[in-house]
Amino acid sequence: METVAAIPKYNLTEDQEKKLILREYRALLRCLKPKLKPGDKELVRVAFEMAADAHKTMRRKSGEPYILHPLAVARICVEEIGLGVRSTICALMHDTVEDTDITLDDIEKQFGNEIARIVDGLTKIANVIDVNASQQAENFRKILLTLTDDPRVILIKLADRLHNMRTLESMKREKQLKISSETVYVYAPLAHRMGLYNIKTEMEDLAMKYMEPDTYKEIARKLSETKRERTRYINEFIRPLRDNMEKSGFNFEIYGRPKSIHSIWNKMKKKGVSFEEVYDLFAIRVILNSPPEREKEDCWKVYSMITDEYTPSPERLRDWLSNPKSNGYEALHTTVMGPQGKWVEVQIRTKRMNEIAEKGLAAHWKYKEGAGDESRFDKWFHQIREMLQSQDTDSVDFLQDFKTSFLAEEIYVYTPKGDVKMLPVGSTALDFAFAIHSAVGARCIGAKVNHKLVPLSHKLRSGDQIEIITSNKQKPTEDWLNLVVTAKAKTKIKDALKEEKRKVAEDGKYQVQRKLEGVGAAFHSQNVDTLVDFYKLASPLDFFYQVATKAIDLKELKDFQILGDRLEPPKPVRLPDPKPETVHHELNKKDAELIIFGESSDRVMYNLANCCKPIPGDDVFGFVTTGKGLTIHRTNCPNASKLLANYGHRVVKTKWAKNKEISFLTGLNIVGLDDVGVVNKITNLISGEMKINISALSIEAKEGIFRGSIKIFVHDKEELDDLVHRLKSLSGIHAVERFDAEQA
Repeated sequence: METVAAIPKYNLTEDQEKKLILREYRALLRCLKPKLKPGDKELVRVAFEMAADAHKTMRRKSGEPYILHPLAVARICVEEIGLGVRSTICALMHDTVEDTDITLDDIEKQFGNEIARIVDGLTKIANVIDVNASQQAENFRKILLTLTDDPRVILIKLADRLHNMRTLESMKREKQLKISSETVYVYAPLAHRMGLYNIKTEMEDLAMKYMEPDTYKEIARKLSETKRERTRYINEFIRPLRDNMEKSGFNFEIYGRPKSIHSIWNKMKKKGVSFEEVYDLFAIRVILNSPPEREKEDCWKVYSMITDEYTPSPERLRDWLSNPKSNGYEALHTTVMGPQGKWVEVQIRTKRMNEIAEKGLAAHWKYKEGAGDESRFDKWFHQIREMLQSQDTDSVDFLQDFKTSFLAEEIYVYTPKGDVKMLPVGSTALDFAFAIHSAVGARCIGAKVNHKLVPLSHKLRSGDQIEIITSNKQKPTEDWLNLVVTAKAKTKIKDALKEEKRKVAEDGKYQVQRKLEGVGAAFHSQNVDTLVDFYKLASPLDFFYQVATKAIDLKELKDFQILGDRLEPPKPVRLPDPKPETVHHELNKKDAELIIFGESSDRVMYNLANCCKPIPGDDVFGFVTTGKGLTIHRTNCPNASKLLANYGHRVVKTKWAKNKEISFLTGLNIVGLDDVGVVNKITNLISGEMKINISALSIEAKEGIFRGSIKIFVHDKEELDDLVHRLKSLSGIHAVERFDAEQA
């Protein structure tokens, strides 16, 4: 699907360019062909010509004509997502309002209101008023607002993002990091939620290629090395199944497909295993051609044939036939013990289910054709709409809430009457109470899960049946916000707390009015605003609340001048900033010589992030924090994708300068067989042979296995990698993992 964009060296003549653009345009028309109605072709041509003309002077970073990007996005919409003519027009026009002279009015005149609205949803907000707000998050909120009116907005946005990821090669390093992080943080989960599995996995793989290039290359290399033996194994596994299914008269396809690099890496991290130990590097897929009324029955028949041939793992059966996922996914998954003692995942689905698995939302969103029952997507959009309407939190919190509420995997739980409710993974009894009704949530004091009494914070699991216990005396408290993950519960708790605050603030308002009249000033909004500014608060509500709770006693009023009935604040006395010295304490002079920033080699003060403890040689980026100057994070730090996705504009390019003088604290966990002299071998290698200082060492041996945790001072990543390599080659050592040591 790649256009020329993947070629970094770009040198075509004007004539060749024109031919290339026409070739791409014809390819787009070819894949649209089955969907074209009379008159459609002309509309698409008008859109193409408008876009080509508007972008004619523009180039992409790779040097190619810009119009190739909208063409490629339109083609992804048609071929990979299954959208039609109107979406193609929107995809061709998606960057015109933002980057060229074409306005929304022009688009509306030419193509009508519906297309103009979608293009508006895809157009970024040029500038965000609030300095602290994150532009990425604000733009994302805008996309979502339009999403609930018309889901095509998000589908075209995903196509746009996928093409950007495919052509990220020619971008600067920090731009690659920012775009990849945003993709993993928001767009890949969203593609998953829309049921677009292929797009989700490709996005994750491409992001990993830029965020963790070494691991990515390593896994890709191992996958290609083991390809032949994998193919041989898959054929051996499939042979008896194919024979049995053919005998039974099924019309089917069966094949093996490799898992994505990203999901293999996730398994390795989650289970703490090496590439060689990841058992399901591939999945076997059976696709049946069954009539709708026999779909379920046929899938289960095939399941029983597979489990007659191979022994299944009982806890790995996933039945999404009886209870499809909320993104519409239906299938039967099982993991069986194949030849040579290897576990193999098998997915069974029908042609219709496969179409939904690949085209997701678009496959079963019959636009404006009045689907009879409210689909799961409709319910989902309804919930998002509710959340967006009641949003007043800052956009980064909103993005985080959106992720946990709407992009997480779901669990299915039941009410006492047996109605099923879907909640995101990690939901608590309190989330369930709010899902039933906000009044039930606000008065919830506990719950019974499967008839056992549990606290509000109890985490629910799929299949739980929950009964909520309420009391009229109960009121939401601030710490409830830490007990819930759903946006609905968070919003309702915040509303209730605000209401409570408002009642208390009424009393404060009365006190302020008395005080002001006492000193001869009027109680009007101008004077209240002056006081709010003076006490550095966010709103009059906060000010009245603090007066009511005695946090402010208004004794500074005597320092104000009164002009007529107006308050004039006293000349500002500079309050000392809280702990202004901290930055300098944390930075020792030598540290500041370690890093060279940007293109110039100015030395900059910085500190190393505590969350990931970078050491020289790690792949890092600098992040400008408020109050602390520059913080250095590893690109694979647990917080990296959140920081980069929300605050890409605060990222500074960083690279290490060679400086052997300074050593950094890091840690290693070692697991091995508890053998005589194993500790001696380890310490000999570290301090004796490699002359590395050990800061702390703790070892525990249990039932023949020994686990050691060592904190050491290394100069850079090369030295650490060398040490890990040498430790692993000691006999009896099973695994060596880096961890981020806290300074003892």
